Formats: sequence, C-alpha cells, structure tokens
Amino acid sequence: MTVLWATLLIVFIFTFLARYIPANSAGLDYTNLRPNKFMIFIVLTCLVLVSGLRNTIGDTYFYMHAYETIDFTWKYTLENKDPGFSVLQMYLKNISNDPQILLFITALVTNLLIVITLYKYTKMVEIGFYVFITSGLFTVSMNGVRQFLAASFIFWATKYLLTGQFKQYFFIVLFASTFHGSALILLPIYFIVRREAWTRVTFILLTFAILVVLGFEQFSKILFTVLEDSQYGDYSNFEEGGANILRVFVDAVPIVIAYFGRDKLRELWLKSDIIVNMSLIGLLFSIIATQNWIFARFNIYFSLYNLILISWIIYLFKDNSRRFVYFGLLVCYLLYFYYEQVISLNMYYQSDYINL
Repeated sequence: MTVLWATLLIVFIFTFLARYIPANSAGLDYTNLRPNKFMIFIVLTCLVLVSGLRNTIGDTYFYMHAYETIDFTWKYTLENKDPGFSVLQMYLKNISNDPQILLFITALVTNLLIVITLYKYTKMVEIGFYVFITSGLFTVSMNGVRQFLAASFIFWATKYLLTGQFKQYFFIVLFASTFHGSALILLPIYFIVRREAWTRVTFILLTFAILVVLGFEQFSKILFTVLEDSQYGDYSNFEEGGANILRVFVDAVPIVIAYFGRDKLRELWLKSDIIVNMSLIGLLFSIIATQNWIFARFNIYFSLYNLILISWIIYLFKDNSRRFVYFGLLVCYLLYFYYEQVISLNMYYQSDYINL
C-alpha cells in the first residue's frame, strides 16, 4: 500500500499545481484556462509507471500467466472472445515474451485516455484525479484490465457523446467491444443519456433499479436465461455476494448534490446533463450490484463520469462554503480509500521495479 499512498500524494500535489499554474486556452467552452500540461504529464507518468510495473493486484497474475503460456495465433484469436485483446497480445509477443510489456502497454493506453479526458472536462482537475484513486477506480484498472481498457476508449469518446456525433461514437464503441464485449451496452445508452437530466425518465430508471433489488431472484433468472449462450452465461454461477452498500452511498453523493444544484450546474456547463445521466446510470448498476457483485463490472463504464461530475459540484455551493466542501470531500474520500483498500481488501502492491 505504500506505493499507492505515495501515488495519491504525488498525483494530488501535481494536479493541484497544474490548476494553479495554468496555461491560457480558448479550447473549452466553460473556461479560458487549462491546467498546466507539464504537471499533468508528470501525473500521467506516475500513474502509468505504478500500474504498468506491477505484478500483483486482482487478476494481474492470470493475465501474466496467460500471456506466457498461450500461443496467440490468428486461429486462436478468431475462435475466442474479445479478439482485439488477443491481437494486441499476439503482436506484443513478437516484441517480448515478458508479460510485463502487456501490463505496461495496457496501463499506458488506459491511463493516457483517462488523463486526456479528465484534463479536458474537469472543473477542478485535482479533485477528478484524487477521486480516481481514492474511489478505487485506479486499483480496479489494474484488476479488470480488458474491461477498463475498453472503458477508457469510450471515456475518451466523451467528446462525441457531448456533440452528438453518433457515427464516430459508434465506431469507437465497436472497437472497444473487441477488448470486452460488454462495451456494446454503451450504444443504446447513447440515446438515453443525450437528454435533459431529472426528467420522468430519470425517476423511472431509479424506480426500476429499486424494483430489481426487491425482486432480484426473478430478475436474475430472466437475465441469465437470456445470456446463457453468450460469454456471460457463466456469471449465473457467480456466488461472491453483493457489492458493499457503502459504494452506493459514495456513488450517490455527487449525484444528489448535482440534483439540488441542477439549475446552477446547467448555467456553468450546458452539457452537464449528459454527464449527470451517465453518473446516474452508474448509480443504478451500483444499487443492483448490492444483490450480485458482478453487476458492478458494468459500472466501470459509468463511474469514470462521476470523476467529471464531482469536479464541478464544489462550484454549486456558495463562495463562503466552498472551502469547507472542498476539504470535506478530500477527507471523506481519503477515509473511504483507507476503509476499502486497507481494511476491506487489504490491498497489496508489489513490483520488481518499484520498492518503497
């Protein structure tokens, strides 16, 4: 955990400096300042090195073992799920048989796309990056490698979601689905989220999530019957219980604040409703995941939008309250990080290259 604590400290310091040593830019419609690129580059370097040089956390061992033992041929690629990831490994093995190269390249691409997007759309950049680590998303990116890689491509395509360029968005989602088939869920989601937030549809979706929880046994039977012949059919045998209810509250806080400050948020950023809607759908999956943890995997695609949303909500408060909210947010997420990573998961980071 020492490495992860050090990463959090370094990332927060340099993103904080990035906002206070900004670069003039007319590229964004909600501000005339952009964070300092050099500081953000340092942050990116830190994230990539920590993630890419690990040899523990979650499924890392299995990714490394598969890379070493499987002969990634075109035949294997065409016969197995998620061909994009197999093709990536096939070409990487032509460079090196060391599985560290796979971890490093996926970490580089994943974090690069996330950093670019947070750089462009967060209001308080240090908050977005701080929550990226303290909410556990950075750790998850080192566990669900394929799905987080797919999610990072779609997150980078936020610009097409905001501007309504469906053709470009469609092809990026299609490409992302070659790394993890679940990415295709973002295609119908596109048409759901590109509307005003907090309408009747919003409350229908929230009601649906609550009804699913109340009648989860019947819902899961129907769902897994539909999926039984797909690559997700095995999830019906998943028996590790539900996600922690605390995660629901963590995901809900910025959304609740956004609801009470919805009019001001729209004044600050006209496109904010789309980000709110994406975060809301993530909350729905969090609620359902309390019954079966596997549904939390879908939330990977939506939790990233919470990073953007939470960087804006501080400006929804009055000027004399913002400092209190800012430091309160830092403390609460720090406590959550300690609870989840140290107490609950007993997270252990190990690397052949980084030793602290």
